[in-house]
Amino acid sequence: MTVETVSEIKCHNGIQGVYTHRSAALSCDMTFGLFLPQLAQSQKVPLIWFLSGLTCTHENAMVKAGAQSWAAQHDVALIFPDTSPRGVGVADDEAFDLGQGAGFYVNATQAPWAPHFKMWDYIAEELPSVMDSSFPIDMSRQSISGHSMGGHGALTLALRQPGRFKSV
Repeated sequence: MTVETVSEIKCHNGIQGVYTHRSAALSCDMTFGLFLPQLAQSQKVPLIWFLSGLTCTHENAMVKAGAQSWAAQHDVALIFPDTSPRGVGVADDEAFDLGQGAGFYVNATQAPWAPHFKMWDYIAEELPSVMDSSFPIDMSRQSISGHSMGGHGALTLALRQPGRFKSV
């Protein structure tokens, strides 16, 4: 799997990056933010997932929370995945609570959502594989958190995958 760098900037002596890759689970390109502390230059570091809420993108918490300062002090990576598939050909709805921006971290089962809206598979399986193969992440030390729709997603993922996360 090829991960392309959209941008990388120095942040609290680490790197705040934005990356994209082709998602097999979602059949579209996906973007995520990843903060790597300075320690990641020499060894694998733990990872905290932050799942954003309804209508958000990977940028919301990455830009507004300021969590990189804390993560740098504690040598922890932070991942900020997008909340849903996006792009031409991806089902959408004018309502804010359905479609692009509202993936709910579940797999859709009905048309027109089913072909692209497999956010459970993406967050539970595909994106962790990308992290493991492309970045210096210690996948045995993961935690998960989220806001609103992302909080529901974090709880659901943690409860349905006992042992994966050290904290939720």
